[in-house]
Amino acid sequence: MNMFKIPESIYFGENAMEALKTLQGRKAIIVTGGSSMKRFGFIAQTQELLGAAGIDSIVFDGVEPNPSVQTVVKGAQAMRDFEPDWIIAIGGGSALDAAKIMWCFYEHPQLGFEDIIPVASMPALRNKAKFVAIPSTSGTASEITAFSVITDLENHIKYPIVSPHIVPDVAIIDPALPAKMPPHITANTGMDVMAHALEAFVSTVANDYSDPLAMRAIKLVFENIETAYKQGDDMPARDNMHNASTLAGMAFSNVSLGLVHSLAHKIGGEFGVTHGLANAILMPYIIEYNKQSTDKYAEVERYLAIESIENELRALNAKLDIPLTFKEISEVEISEEDYLAVLDRMSQNAFDDPCTLTNPGTPSPADVREIYRRAYYGQ
Repeated sequence: MNMFKIPESIYFGENAMEALKTLQGRKAIIVTGGSSMKRFGFIAQTQELLGAAGIDSIVFDGVEPNPSVQTVVKGAQAMRDFEPDWIIAIGGGSALDAAKIMWCFYEHPQLGFEDIIPVASMPALRNKAKFVAIPSTSGTASEITAFSVITDLENHIKYPIVSPHIVPDVAIIDPALPAKMPPHITANTGMDVMAHALEAFVSTVANDYSDPLAMRAIKLVFENIETAYKQGDDMPARDNMHNASTLAGMAFSNVSLGLVHSLAHKIGGEFGVTHGLANAILMPYIIEYNKQSTDKYAEVERYLAIESIENELRALNAKLDIPLTFKEISEVEISEEDYLAVLDRMSQNAFDDPCTLTNPGTPSPADVREIYRRAYYGQ
């Protein structure tokens, strides 16, 4: 028996933020990242709309781009002190991911982080609060999914936490928020959407519910990401990318992902490479590998009337100023010596990532190592 789970309510399109006025409750904690949501007025707007619903609110900010176990613990304590009945996560995927796990530890303070790492090990939530997710990036789809990614800073490992209990109750998909994203974040998060959609489509447990959502998301990204990147105030393109992110999220949350995310999680943990950027670089290499084991990429190529999905992705990366290899990236420096020093460990950790389980074929740690090697040297 299979199940397909999404939030109970999804509000989308312009002015979707107004949905906050319909919530019923007493207190809400707003979880966010750096200063952008405050600077652009979205935190004030959120508190104003909650106030119109008679809900008192406080703000917990400062969630890192790669949210850590330590930040999650601090946020959970803030929740226990304030005792909210609504958790409002607003911002990029990191804020949403962190808030989900804060929620778990708010409701179950006896748990440690290691207790929730195994898939579906988290106990039931909603005993104290419900959850609203408002994404500011068209990328992670954390507003839809049963996933959260938290970084163990001591061991340099990103852990994907998977539980149906952390699917938000309400998702608010308002294009006004991603319209404020700078171009490089638009590019990186948009290619994260592409990775979600493509990996969901070729997942070994893909089905008739997930496939149409994934395929539509792939088409929307190909048609809109360049415009959103070059003309950030183009609202139709922003709306389409935001919807693509959510559609892809509906698909992958229910059928999981594959090697692109397994490898991106681990190189992100080792070197701090932005998740969407890692996905964009890895996709062409992994698709070439996966084509040995599945014919589903051919379905995508027929649908889009293209000859090679991996070559189209390379061309799209170039249009978005995304390099083709890890040795070329500029956001962090990864020397050949440092890369080779961790390559075996990183490859084994990526192989052990839960996302590997639903990748086509039967990848081995040696296969993963070779993909990492090619993605560094461009071979």
